[in-house]
Amino acid sequence: MSAFAALADPTRRKILKLLRGGSLSAGEIAERFHLSKPTLSHHFRVLRAAGLVRAERRGTSIVYTLQSNALEDVAAELLELVADGRTKEKRKASS
Repeated sequence: MSAFAALADPTRRKILKLLRGGSLSAGEIAERFHLSKPTLSHHFRVLRAAGLVRAERRGTSIVYTLQSNALEDVAAELLELVADGRTKEKRKASS
């Protein structure tokens, strides 16, 4: 799954915002949502598949960590898209 598809969901964006403050266990994240465990597990799988978070087992817990380098790549792609769009708009305006 692409990072853009993963970021399209507001719940996944909220999870990423939480992880900006540091690594959290699945239970700590779950406490902040009114969602079933299978639903949250799905969101975690999507975020891992997109390379936006890393999961590490620590004892009986799974701890999620933000992959900031992946988010930086997504941000760079977005900036390129915006720049390309502006260039095309300028070309249209000057024609």
